[in-house]
Amino acid sequence: MKHYILYTAALTALAIPAMAQETYESANIATEDLNGTARYVGMGGAMEALGADISTISTNPAGIGLFRKSGISFSMGATSVKGDDTSVADKLNITGKKTPMSFDQIGFVYANETSRGNFVNCAFNYHKSRNFNQILSHMSSLNGASLNKLAYQKGMIGDARNGGFYVDFNEDDDLIGYYSELAPVTSQCFSQVDYLMWNAFLVDPKDGNAYYYDGYDYLFARNQKGYISNYDFNVSGNHNDRIYWGITFGIKDVKYKHNQVYSEDINDIKGNAAGYIDMVDKREITGQGYDIKAGIIFRPIDASPLRIGLSVSTPTWYELKSYNDTKILNNGYDENLKQNIGFEGDYYTSDEYKYKVFTPWKFGASIGYTIGKEIALGASYEYADYSSLDNRNITGVDYNYDGSTTSASKSDMKMNSHTEKSLCGVSTLKLGAEYKPMPELSIRAGYNYVSQMYEDKAERTTMINVDGCYFSSTTDFVNWKATNRFTLGVGFNIDDFNIDVAYQRSMQKGDFHPFEAISVDGSLNKAPVVEVNNNRDQFLITLGYKF
Repeated sequence: MKHYILYTAALTALAIPAMAQETYESANIATEDLNGTARYVGMGGAMEALGADISTISTNPAGIGLFRKSGISFSMGATSVKGDDTSVADKLNITGKKTPMSFDQIGFVYANETSRGNFVNCAFNYHKSRNFNQILSHMSSLNGASLNKLAYQKGMIGDARNGGFYVDFNEDDDLIGYYSELAPVTSQCFSQVDYLMWNAFLVDPKDGNAYYYDGYDYLFARNQKGYISNYDFNVSGNHNDRIYWGITFGIKDVKYKHNQVYSEDINDIKGNAAGYIDMVDKREITGQGYDIKAGIIFRPIDASPLRIGLSVSTPTWYELKSYNDTKILNNGYDENLKQNIGFEGDYYTSDEYKYKVFTPWKFGASIGYTIGKEIALGASYEYADYSSLDNRNITGVDYNYDGSTTSASKSDMKMNSHTEKSLCGVSTLKLGAEYKPMPELSIRAGYNYVSQMYEDKAERTTMINVDGCYFSSTTDFVNWKATNRFTLGVGFNIDDFNIDVAYQRSMQKGDFHPFEAISVDGSLNKAPVVEVNNNRDQFLITLGYKF
C-alpha cells in the first residue's frame, strides 16, 4: 500500500460533442459469423463460385445469377453457449439461456429469363451475420496486481501537480468537483471506471490521503447477447451460362447488450484479506449501417464445369449509439486501520453517446467444380485488413437540400493509430463438398478457418485522450486467436420442396486480461493472462420451395 497527499480535485469539461468508439468495441461489431441457409453452413460457406444459394447474396452477389427458378427459403436454429466456469457465472448472478433459439434467415429469389439461357434475377434476403450470444466466466489470481492501482496511477499522472483527483456525483448523476478548487486540466484521459474508483475507493475521507491496495484474486462473468441483422437487396444476371454477375445493397441493424461483473478481492498492508470491490456494468449498443457488394462468376472453358468467382465489398458504414449503466460496490475494510476503505455506499454513472465505425474493404476469390450431378466442390478465400478499421468522431449535423440531416464525422486519428497497432489483416478460408447418392438426398461437409484479428501483444487502453477511452466503462479485453469451424449437413428434396439440416462446431481460444498493464511506483501492475474459450455448437434447419 502506498500513501500520497491528495492536493486537489481535477474536473474536466464533460459536455463533449465529438464522440468515437475504441478499438476492441469496434472490432466486436466488425466481425461476422458463418450463418445462413443450412446448405450454405453445411458446406462451410464455400459456395461463392458454386452459387444458386441465397446466402451468397452477401458474399458473392453473382451467385444469385445462377438461379433458374424462383424460390423462397426460411431458416431457424439453436446455438449452444456456455462460460468457461459456469459456477462463477452463477455466483455473480450472470445467467442466460444456454441454447437460445434463433430466427436466422428468410429470403426469396425471382428468376426472370429474358431470353434463352439469359436471366436477370432479383432477390431479397434477411439473415443474422453476427450472433453476440456468449457467456464468459472464470476466476484467477492477481499476484498483487489490481484494477484500483490502474485508476490510482492515472490519477497521480492526471494532476499537473502530481496530486491526483477525484469527483463526486450529485442526485442527477452529474459530475461535480469534490473540492471547490480545480486543478489545471491535462491531456491525461480518465474513464468512467477511474471516476468511480476515485469516488468510492481510493481516497480516505478522514485524512484526504490516496491509497491503493494489492489485489489477491478476482471473479469475472459476462453475459452478452444480441445480433446484427442483414437486409440484402440484389440484382444479378446470367449471360449464356458463361458469365454471372451481381450487386447487393445491404442494410445492417445492430442490437448488442451485456451484463458483467468484475469482483476483486484485496489485501491490506499486512497481506490480510481486506474485503472486495465489485464493478458492475451494463451496456447496450444499437444502430444501423449499410454496404455495397459486387461479384462476378465465369466459366473460362465452355466444356468444363469449372467456375471462378471474384467479389468485393465496401466498408460497412455504421452509425451507432452506446449506453452504459455502471456501478462500483465498495465492500473494502482495512483491518490495519480498523475502518472502511474509501467511501461507504454504492456509486454509479451512466452515459449515452453516438459515434461512427467504418469497417475495412473485403476482397474474395473462389472456385467451384461439379462432377456430373452427384458431386459439388467449392473453395473460397476472403481477405480484410482490420488494422485499417476507421473509428470516427461525430463532429456535428449536416443539413441536406431536402431538409433531412446527416451526421458529419471525421477519423479519430489517435484511436485509429491504436487500432492499426492492435489489429491485423484477417484471412478466411472456406472448403466444402456435397455428394448426392440419389437425387432426393444430399450429404455435405465443410471447413471454415478465420485467422486471428488481434496482434499477440495488443492491449485495450483507456490511456489515450479521446472520447472512446473516456466513455469506457470496463477495462477487460480478450485477444482472440484463430477460429476453426467444422460443419456437416444433409438435405432432402421432395419435388419442389427441400429440407436441409446443418450442424456447425466453432472453436476459438483467447487470452483474457482484466485490465491493461501499467507501471505503478516502478512496479508493473499486470494481471496473469487467462486462456478462455469461445466454443459453440449450432443446429440449423432450412425449409425451401421453388416455383
